[in-house]
Amino acid sequence: MKKMETTNKGPLPASPLEESRIPTASPLQSNPPKGKRVGGFVMMMLVRLVLALTYLFSGVVKLIDPRGTQYKIEDYSSALGIASFMPEWLPLVLACVLAIVEFLIGIYLFFGIRRRLASTVSICFLLVMTPLTFWLALSDSVKDCGCFGDALVLTNWQTFLKNVVLLVLSVLALRFYKLMPHFVAKRFQWTVALCAFVFAALFVSYNLWRLPVIDFRPYHVGADIRKAWNDDRRNYGQFRTTFIMEKDGVQKEFSLEDYPDSTWTFIDSRTVEVEPPKLTGVGELFMINPENGEDLTRQILCDEGYTFLLVAPYLEKADDGVMGELLSLYDFSQDAGCSFYCLTSSAEPAIATWREMTGAEYPFCMADAVVLKTMIRSNPGLILLHDGKVVGKWPSTALPHPNEIDLKE
Repeated sequence: MKKMETTNKGPLPASPLEESRIPTASPLQSNPPKGKRVGGFVMMMLVRLVLALTYLFSGVVKLIDPRGTQYKIEDYSSALGIASFMPEWLPLVLACVLAIVEFLIGIYLFFGIRRRLASTVSICFLLVMTPLTFWLALSDSVKDCGCFGDALVLTNWQTFLKNVVLLVLSVLALRFYKLMPHFVAKRFQWTVALCAFVFAALFVSYNLWRLPVIDFRPYHVGADIRKAWNDDRRNYGQFRTTFIMEKDGVQKEFSLEDYPDSTWTFIDSRTVEVEPPKLTGVGELFMINPENGEDLTRQILCDEGYTFLLVAPYLEKADDGVMGELLSLYDFSQDAGCSFYCLTSSAEPAIATWREMTGAEYPFCMADAVVLKTMIRSNPGLILLHDGKVVGKWPSTALPHPNEIDLKE
């Protein structure tokens, strides 16, 4: 039998049947062109930065002023009709949790830590907030969302559009999260995450115990309350009035500056707002003597000397552990010839109870609770005015000793 011949010239070519069995790369599995990869990378970097910076800004503002977020959550719950079902402590806890979560989402996206988790949490959060802000925009039951606190006030429609954009960006971030590179080595990611959480928890606690480290409201130290109050009272915006006149069957519109002669017949007038009023919100402040109803606002703000304002939005909930310190400060104000008032929104029975409990001899003034909570994030809190300007603010947890107050002439 003839032996089968072999060849050393390499493997024999595959038969047509064998060629049909060799897998080939499909167009979908092939690597995209380099330009598309770079474009996708740049796009995801922009998506990542927009999301990260937005959440960081929102989270830091809420960490600075958790009380403000608490008040806004209370407004939301009242608008939804669920305020009576919520425990009194829950809005503050939710405010602190929301601030920490938003801050962590921003940190995670910025450094590329837990990219899929951060994107998923962002989507879940926005799936709740976007319909809610749409309803608020339609109903206008809450004037502003409070998403950026008092640092940046948005209208409800602006907030809704902002949430729509962030929701789209969050979906993109989750879909293409692998295109977002890590800015921190994998073995150090847990360290960054832990440090961010500890910082956020301590920072929000400090701002709760004391006062916000940055005061974005119009009653901050150095603010001229008297000037702002007078400006708000006088500022009605700018309006333009035009007059529709007729002559020989022809109607024409004139402004006040080019008002025509008597040969023209007046038909109608139209007034439009050219520039809306720029209000600080201080104009909503009023201080009423509960005994006779006298408005003391102008008298207090126009006092050129020093005036102590003990601000207690609700005397029923005020910290009564500082009674001795308040009486010492009142005695000090009397010895120094300064005015001293307690501003509250509580009714006269609560005022009488407070007087009986504390032995308070200082006069009381009625004011709006929302304005009082805007003035200082403490119940009670102390504000010192000099010639209508804020020169000092202290929470109930850090009231000054009379020796620490420098009343400069």
